[in-house]
Amino acid sequence: MRKYIIKRVLISVLILFVVSFLIYLLMRMLPTSYVENLARQKSQQPGSKSFEEWMHQLSAAYGMDKGIVSGFFIWIGHAITGNFGDSWYYTIPVIDKFKNVIGVSVYMGVITMIFEIVIAIPLGIIAATHQYQTSDYVISIVALAGISLPTFFFASLLKLVFCVKLGWFDLYGLVGRNFEQLSTGKQILDMGYHLVLPIIVLVVISVGSLMRYTRTNMLEVLSQDYIRTARAKGLSEKKVIYHHAFRNTLIPLVTIIGGSLPGLFSGALITETLFGINGIGMVSYNAMVNGDIPFSMFYMVFIAILTLAGNLISDILYAVVDPRVRVS
Repeated sequence: MRKYIIKRVLISVLILFVVSFLIYLLMRMLPTSYVENLARQKSQQPGSKSFEEWMHQLSAAYGMDKGIVSGFFIWIGHAITGNFGDSWYYTIPVIDKFKNVIGVSVYMGVITMIFEIVIAIPLGIIAATHQYQTSDYVISIVALAGISLPTFFFASLLKLVFCVKLGWFDLYGLVGRNFEQLSTGKQILDMGYHLVLPIIVLVVISVGSLMRYTRTNMLEVLSQDYIRTARAKGLSEKKVIYHHAFRNTLIPLVTIIGGSLPGLFSGALITETLFGINGIGMVSYNAMVNGDIPFSMFYMVFIAILTLAGNLISDILYAVVDPRVRVS
């Protein structure tokens, strides 16, 4: 098992190196005039450096004044040490901006994932064990509705009803107007209060696919010969479902759960933007639309690392839930 993990880690490092090169290559393919326009804009700010100084700084910072291969190794050398440069849009180091906003996105992602698992897996099992019954139809309709609802539409609908019509929640922001005057405990409650609607949006949008996936895999497992054998031996239906069937249903589910790791840390771009929550999703969106290459490059590498880590976790979880993987 240890050799397998080491092998997968080394392969992941190689893949990350290739992906990083492709990200840098895409950055170098941007029109040169874009950097010139940015340097011209910055040089026109009060007390700023000259256009030539900005051009030299922006070009040298990412090796644009060198060849693609040599420039990439300069950039990757800085990136390995955690130096991704200064954000052009936020005018602070990229890592500092990332640290300031990643917390709220992680909280939202973890809470959403917990609710998603707690809701989707039990309902998927109920739908599978009551196939073609009323509960199965109701759960399937709810799941399909969640899958089909566009995030923008559902979030806007909740804001219209609960913020505009009923006035229960604020339209935008993570904190209220009197946040600074509240005690620490009340500040936490105030932030939680402002996260209610965004988390509801994320849960409803994401729970449907996991629910359907659980139902489909559970039905497949329940049709296997060993399930019929377990029932023929006189085992209770509860033990057949939750001891024999569910354990084998977990095998494909770990792919979905492991693959959801990037979503925990990459932020919910549309949801955070609509609700005005200053998380990594909204910050990265603003950086991209404003041409912030340093932050955009960091964010893409960050997503690549999370994706590779999610795949590695899925492979390890396979061995945890399936002894046959450990034997092979």
